[in-house]
Amino acid sequence: MLIKLKYKKGVAIVTSLIFGTIAVIIITGLVGWFAGLLSSSRALFDRERAFQVAESGIDYYRWHLAHNATDFTDGTTTPGPYVHIFEDKDGNALGEFSLDISRPATGSTIVSVVSTGKVYSNPNITRKIKTLLAKPSMAKYSVVGNVPMRFGQGTEVYGPVQINNGVRFDGIAHNIISSTVASYADPDHSDGLEFGVHTHVNAPPDTGVDDTFRPAEAPPSTLQTRTDVFMAGRQFPVPAYDFSGLTANMAQLKALAQSAGFYYPGSSATAKGVHVVLNTNNTFDLYTVDQYYVPADYYCLSNSWSIQSQTLVGNYPFPVNGIMYFDDHVFVDGVVSNGARITIAAGKLPDDTINRKSIIIDNNLLYTHKDGTEVIALIAQADVNVGLVSSDNLEIDGALVAQNGRVGRPYYDDYFCPPYGVRNTISLYGMIASNQRYGFAYSDGTGYTNRNITYDANLLYAPPPSFPLTSDQYITISWEEIK
Repeated sequence: MLIKLKYKKGVAIVTSLIFGTIAVIIITGLVGWFAGLLSSSRALFDRERAFQVAESGIDYYRWHLAHNATDFTDGTTTPGPYVHIFEDKDGNALGEFSLDISRPATGSTIVSVVSTGKVYSNPNITRKIKTLLAKPSMAKYSVVGNVPMRFGQGTEVYGPVQINNGVRFDGIAHNIISSTVASYADPDHSDGLEFGVHTHVNAPPDTGVDDTFRPAEAPPSTLQTRTDVFMAGRQFPVPAYDFSGLTANMAQLKALAQSAGFYYPGSSATAKGVHVVLNTNNTFDLYTVDQYYVPADYYCLSNSWSIQSQTLVGNYPFPVNGIMYFDDHVFVDGVVSNGARITIAAGKLPDDTINRKSIIIDNNLLYTHKDGTEVIALIAQADVNVGLVSSDNLEIDGALVAQNGRVGRPYYDDYFCPPYGVRNTISLYGMIASNQRYGFAYSDGTGYTNRNITYDANLLYAPPPSFPLTSDQYITISWEEIK
């Protein structure tokens, strides 16, 4: 009996030791797990607070730029980073954010801001946010206009179109076509109101165009999708585009040209304007136009808007501020490179309807790179014209603005103006702003048979010099957390 009792006591002790050890291991594990969970929770909390501190840095600099739009050194004259203490509502310092600011590139409005946030309770944890801030320009559409517009067959538009009136579109639109009116009377025919944006292209499987009133494209009919014409859709009515804000102030452009640009007071009384040839070495050749091309047939339009003879004035470097102003008609062509950013304006001040000046493009006007590196704006007090003796295949790169007139080609009857009445293809890369009805072709087949209009999205945030902006305030165009 004694031996058996001792055996039982020994077993109990061993069992107790085993379960005690297991209990200690479990408790130790639970304590470690809770400690790790607490540490992880604190780290997660500190990460979230560091993120909020970094966001506060972005918010701070947006506020700073709203009060000083040209300060990219955080109120100093030294390079960054710029460190700010982050405090709670009671003034206790909780952490800090550090700002790295990149000023806009020449000609751009885009500011890059990187904000790195951390909290003092765990300074090893940081969160970093990068945002791009910019002032958008008025160049947000491929075509903008003030009066009813017609885009005929052979027109292909790559970019949004906004017209402060009705739109008849018979070409192919790769982006949204919008109008400010729900319906309007198309001036090219009678018989009633049609949709603010409508087409006269026959619906598939039919082909061709019907020039008469289209009941299917008029209220109260249900609006058809018509992706064969409006590939991205159409919208109407929409708020009006501020066309007056787009037409830059001529007096201001003239003053800027006189102060740090290139100003030419006008050619002689016998001259017909000036000719500017842009060169890839950041210079331009300036000529006075002595005589316009005179068509052989008297019945061809007397003003051909094409050069017959000219006289060299000189070669000049592109101006410091990129602004060139002429008190005369201006013919423009050439190729720009090396990051050239140019605004060419033509206008006679004080303004009167008789003496308004136009810009004419008869030969190619090109960028070396179509990535925003180079940019041109042509701002005419009257029209932006393509003349009679224009290239059969003409390419124009730039923002074309006709303040009071139209962007287009005058009507040249092919019977009286051969071989120039009908041209092949005009390709525009940039944007068009036409106060009056735009057009490079006519319903009788004259003008350019093919018209390709491609929107240059770089103009929105990197516009030409002194091109009007939609606002003086910066907006956020991108936001991301980076490592």
